[in-house]
Amino acid sequence: MQHKRTVGIMIKKLSNQMKRNLNKSTIESIDGMTGMHQMIVGYLGMHQDQDIFQKDIEERFNIRRSTASGILQLMEKNKLIVKEPVNRDARLKKLSLTKKGREVHEAHHRDLEELEARLINGLTDKEVEIFLDLAERILENAKNKP
Repeated sequence: MQHKRTVGIMIKKLSNQMKRNLNKSTIESIDGMTGMHQMIVGYLGMHQDQDIFQKDIEERFNIRRSTASGILQLMEKNKLIVKEPVNRDARLKKLSLTKKGREVHEAHHRDLEELEARLINGLTDKEVEIFLDLAERILENAKNKP
């Protein structure tokens, strides 16, 4: 019996493989460090010149408020980030990397560059662009309710 290839199954396979690769990175020895933690550290590291808040993390990674809150609390407990009040509104807490978080960011950045190179190995620039365009459209379709 031949199994039909589906977009949903392929996305799930890609997601699982990405998680495995990220979890096997050079910084896997940090207790409780997951692929999502690494991605958030990477995002914060790349935007150190901006004020980043929990809401930004929720939107960037398409995660719910409660999920983001739990992840960020664990990251704070593991001394990867600190939450700092903002002058214009003490209720707002911007997210910043600690020294340990910056070191993790540097290691994670190297890992991501290596993984990205492996992912696009053998693909042309045009094929990568087509894939990204299609993936964005599929993501939008997934967000839309029928």
